[in-house]
Amino acid sequence: MSGFEYLHVVVVGAGSIGRRHIGNLKKLGVTQITAVDPDVERLKPVIEEFGIIPHIELEKALERKPQAVLICTPPSMHVEQCLVALNAGAHVFVEKPLSNSLGRIGELEKEARKAKKIVQVGYNLRFIPALHTLKGILDEGNLGKPMWGRFEVGQYLPDWRPTQDYRQGYSARKELGGGIILDASHEIDLALWLLGKPIELCCMAGRTSDLEMDVEDTATILLRFENGAQADVHLDCVQREYSRGLKIAFERGTASWSWPDNILRIFEVEKGERLIYPPVGYTANQMYVDELQHFLCSVVVGEAEDSLTGGREVVRIALESLRSSEERTWVTLNA
Repeated sequence: MSGFEYLHVVVVGAGSIGRRHIGNLKKLGVTQITAVDPDVERLKPVIEEFGIIPHIELEKALERKPQAVLICTPPSMHVEQCLVALNAGAHVFVEKPLSNSLGRIGELEKEARKAKKIVQVGYNLRFIPALHTLKGILDEGNLGKPMWGRFEVGQYLPDWRPTQDYRQGYSARKELGGGIILDASHEIDLALWLLGKPIELCCMAGRTSDLEMDVEDTATILLRFENGAQADVHLDCVQREYSRGLKIAFERGTASWSWPDNILRIFEVEKGERLIYPPVGYTANQMYVDELQHFLCSVVVGEAEDSLTGGREVVRIALESLRSSEERTWVTLNA
């Protein structure tokens, strides 16, 4: 018994990430799952594969008073749907990015505090064991202070979801909250998680390919942090070969990690090199399982660390990066 059997969870959005979460909820022992999507065709494979209750309207699904709601829709819809779920008395898991605008995030934070409900933002890379280990090494300070970091992700957009027309997805459409900076904001989140509070940035972004999209497909963000560290964050959806990884230089060594091999390399001046491998049998899906398990455990106990503040900060950095690129200038980040 997982302890999650009694939970009723509503999953809003039956696209690829929604279907993944539904499968993982079942793996974690959740038996009461409702899928919501206004597109009946998107609901069909979910019903056939998982045999769960479908709805085309969120409000109807919320009438059954679920304990938790997963928001897996385009970013432009996130905050409004989070508020609807909170008002129905549910805890909320919302996919990244939290929004494509700062406009109503403050209202969301206020309502979450008022309702005493959890809102967890889905930055699943934080749940990879190797990166947890890196975070621990950094916090312990054995390598000295971090001086600079490099974070990168790149993959050809049509390859992301091969069964879907990329032109119809939110990634390629500005009105839905697309663009590589918001869509690939995992790397921004990692930079902030590992290096701290940024105080200024500069960004170059734009369209470098012939992909049919009205948003940027490539971006490089330069960040300076409060602790003196610097970082460059490269994001693109034009590379034909998938690439993801990071490297951080410390006073007394370096740390680097790449995906999908998922090996953490630590070099320490006094001790040399050591490699940290993933657990035996570890698969990419496990980080999604682990983040959902973390959320459901928080729902059961009724408390969790603040995720909304970090989610809001990532959105702020993303939007300021876009502004920097448009205005061709450095941006000072006020508290």
